Amino acid sequence: MSDRSSARARWARYRQQLIVVDHLGLRLDPSRMDLDEDVLDGYDAPMARALEAMVALEAGAVANPDENRRVGHYWLRAPERAPDTAIRQAVLDTRTRIAAFARDVHEGTIAPPTAPRFTDLLLIGIGGSALGPQLVADALGDPRRDRLAFHSFDNTDPDGMDRTLAALGDRLATTLTVVISKSGGTAETRNGMLTARAAFADAGHDFARHAVAITGDGSALDRVAVDDGWLARFPMWDWVGGRTSETAAVGLVPAALQGLDVHEMLRGAAACDAVTRRGTGDPRAWRRNPAAVLAAAWHHAIHARRTPTMVVLPYRDRLLLLSRYLQQLIMESIGKRHDRQGQEVEEGLAVYGNKGSTDQHAYVQQLRDGRGGFFTLFVESLVDATSGPPVGDGDGDAPAVYAGDHLRGFRLGTRAALDERGRHSLTLTIDRIDAYHLGVLIALHERAVGLYAELVDINAYHQPGVEAGKRAAKDVLTLQAKLLGALAEGPPRTADELAAAVGAADQAETAWQTLEALAANARVTRVSTEDGDPFGARYAGVHA
Repeated sequence: MSDRSSARARWARYRQQLIVVDHLGLRLDPSRMDLDEDVLDGYDAPMARALEAMVALEAGAVANPDENRRVGHYWLRAPERAPDTAIRQAVLDTRTRIAAFARDVHEGTIAPPTAPRFTDLLLIGIGGSALGPQLVADALGDPRRDRLAFHSFDNTDPDGMDRTLAALGDRLATTLTVVISKSGGTAETRNGMLTARAAFADAGHDFARHAVAITGDGSALDRVAVDDGWLARFPMWDWVGGRTSETAAVGLVPAALQGLDVHEMLRGAAACDAVTRRGTGDPRAWRRNPAAVLAAAWHHAIHARRTPTMVVLPYRDRLLLLSRYLQQLIMESIGKRHDRQGQEVEEGLAVYGNKGSTDQHAYVQQLRDGRGGFFTLFVESLVDATSGPPVGDGDGDAPAVYAGDHLRGFRLGTRAALDERGRHSLTLTIDRIDAYHLGVLIALHERAVGLYAELVDINAYHQPGVEAGKRAAKDVLTLQAKLLGALAEGPPRTADELAAAVGAADQAETAWQTLEALAANARVTRVSTEDGDPFGARYAGVHA
């Protein structure tokens, strides 16, 4: 086929497959994903079943049988669809309370003890309790307009927390802290809360007068907030998972405090939900449903093309954190070892990315010329937030060129360069980056994840691998306590000897790594051997 006829064929495919949803300000281009008509035909029946399963899920069916829980993040932006009055009223009441609390903070009715108003917001959470709020804060925030400046602890790294506290400096006195944990026992979040509380105490401030909890009713965190008299408590319901909680209090409280338009974000998500329900009752209607087409494109890439990796390239700085957000939403949801029947399937889609056009000077070289095994998700917005000055004048009477024109050119050029090498791609276009369209993007991917999970018959709403990691981490800390106990009682010994002494000879490797870290932090004494053998070192002397 000649280059000209090939170009005409690509254009025809693009026109046929492009999905445009004007009232969402959304376009999805799957034309570079090798979804021929016979491929789409093969998805008609499976997608019909997947869409019917989503109808049952939204009606209140148990969708997470491992925990005997319903899955109701869709009710958060359409409470009238909730299966009972209690849930509907809880969602509406929580929205009202969030709006009132944010208003009182902004007006100074709720204020820190030593100043007329709060100036900063410190969010303490991890995983879904941090990634969604961070995405929204970065995408929509503006230091010239934000009512509270956004900061976060999203790890249990003491240096990271110290850096955030150092950045706050004297403004700690006017910082409102939002602690998010459904169970109240998440180690990273608890450590962050204790670190923040100590910092407030060291600065002479009462942490409770600066603290808000978002947690499950009666959780350990809830009890602390009640006993200590925190400023407010907002719910985390068991029918909302962390990675789908951006339109719950988890996302709405920090966004409202920052001064962002949470109503518009909810409106965009609800509008997208309505569109992505399309397809029930008509076996081919799903082809105009952007979430269903996304799910089919992922499935075809993973199972037919053997390309189980998606590179997310948003061509806007404000969407830098989108790849991190999608990593959790997608990988924690569909990265499963077993299907619902208990069969081993090892499902999953690896997600990574940064932003364009930065990546054209980083890993796009490998994407085009190196190993395959991936497809790309381009994300763009049509409207430039600001035009800026011209960065180049056209020749003669040609119009001026702006920075945004270059950005668009780089995106289209990279797509074409990958296409030349047979690298597949999807393109998502939104009209502009604002609260409404961010709500659309969040809801779109939540629905695509749910539909993909139905196509492959997995539970998208549990995380056994994460729980296994938590249990293993707890075992390490238990071993550490035993090692420290042995060091307090006996002579200097090697890691092998100490592990055997505490009944953990088969964990000598973990014991050695633990002891090395304790020694590096001057919590135990390490005596090296003359020959420098690291595994012959002896450990003793427990320090405070």
